[in-house]
Amino acid sequence: MKKQSQKIKKFRLFLLNQISSLTTEQLNVIPRGFNNNIIWNLGHLVSSAQIICYRRAGLPISIDEKFLTPFLPNTKPGKFISNEEIEILKELLISTIDCLQSDYENKIFDNYTKSENIERYYGVELLTIDDALDFLLYHEGFHSGRIIALKQLV
Repeated sequence: MKKQSQKIKKFRLFLLNQISSLTTEQLNVIPRGFNNNIIWNLGHLVSSAQIICYRRAGLPISIDEKFLTPFLPNTKPGKFISNEEIEILKELLISTIDCLQSDYENKIFDNYTKSENIERYYGVELLTIDDALDFLLYHEGFHSGRIIALKQLV
């Protein structure tokens, strides 16, 4: 797990570096042909990891619900995200992975349950927290690509 969480953290640090010069307005822009924006994708990474890892294990999420619900799968940006909220999301991007690593080491994910939605949508079985972390690496890479593409358009 340490290797997986380190890779996820590196992806996220890379993304933070990529967007460091963008304004609040640029992070909120939804380019023509897209249904989301850069900040939604960052929030989605935080939100997805909470659902895939914690909720599937019957554990409470470790973030405020206002940083979870708007970024769930099949949602779109519903409002302009303020600079203050963006800074919180950036911090959550890193702190939640550090927390995930610690929780994994403390073996709190023993009650992990199969994720039917991911299997139905992606065709991948997630039966354990290790399966979930492997999937998150793919998911992080996919959304990293989306963020880089969006950056070119804002």
